[in-house]
Amino acid sequence: MAICRARSLLTLAKLPHSIRRISSSSTISSHMEKVGFIGLGNMGSRMANNLIKAGYNVAVHDINLSVIKMFSDKGISVKGSPMEVAEISDVVITMLPSPSHVLNVYTGPNGLLNSGNPVKPWLFIDSSTIDPQTTRKISSAISNCTLIDKKDHRVTPVMLDAPVSGGVPAAEAGTLTFMVGGPEEAYKAAKHLFSYMGKNTIYCGSSGTGSAAKICNNLAMAVSMLGVSEAFVLGQSLGITATTLTKIFNSSSARCWSSDTYNPVPGVMDGVPSSRNYDGGFASTLMAKDLNLASASAKEIGLNSPLTSEAKDIFTKLCDEGHGKKDFSCVFREFYSGKDEL
Repeated sequence: MAICRARSLLTLAKLPHSIRRISSSSTISSHMEKVGFIGLGNMGSRMANNLIKAGYNVAVHDINLSVIKMFSDKGISVKGSPMEVAEISDVVITMLPSPSHVLNVYTGPNGLLNSGNPVKPWLFIDSSTIDPQTTRKISSAISNCTLIDKKDHRVTPVMLDAPVSGGVPAAEAGTLTFMVGGPEEAYKAAKHLFSYMGKNTIYCGSSGTGSAAKICNNLAMAVSMLGVSEAFVLGQSLGITATTLTKIFNSSSARCWSSDTYNPVPGVMDGVPSSRNYDGGFASTLMAKDLNLASASAKEIGLNSPLTSEAKDIFTKLCDEGHGKKDFSCVFREFYSGKDEL
């Protein structure tokens, strides 16, 4: 028996990573087997697909009917409202564009919380990028609900705020980084679930800290993209090619994600939005929204944040000029008038 088991483990170890993950679905906990997923945009659809591949019983909802059809055509259960998703789920994950969308999905008509009536899911995970204040408001509303079926010692449901970093490629590959706030016990219980969508899961602390970490991360990302773009344009104006500057940045103190992984200059790097006319990726409208969240949070605590304000103004202007659907790295071309690398 031991020899057979060893051979089975050896065979499993030789399988491709994606197949190994699917094969491990038997380890899914019974109180997390049924997962509802709401918000099937560029990120959410890929996250949901990874859970489906891992063997979870997934039900989905989105207001985009064409996306819903893609899932129903694959035999995935689709529901007409968030409340219908909650009625059959142990865990519900939301991935939505803005705080108003999140509030509506949780507390609006036909929302997840069912007007304060007892709910079936014991755990709600919001992976949207929203402000900590909204996160804590929703978490409080969830904690005031009761469970239809008591889960172990739980009598009330809990919430984790778990926004992500890594973009569409990482969502596709299942290599996202999750920044998680909420009860630590719930975080530990959900780590296995997170592992099928990401490779890094970082516990940040109490409710709202995951959301806070994400807006800080995106603030730094926006400022670094502006700095790198400005430097590239200056270099071009002084007779240095972007390719040369990229080699210098990436082997010196200017090295950052915006230069070595997500270079904004068309013609320098393959497989990034700048190589496809800034299509796909992280839309400038979403970056402007996140910078508004960072600015509002800074204002609330009286923090002087001049770079946040400047970055917010630049990306807002970019959107006002019609570039909102383009990846935020288009700031190199559309704001700084940078030149493509020939």
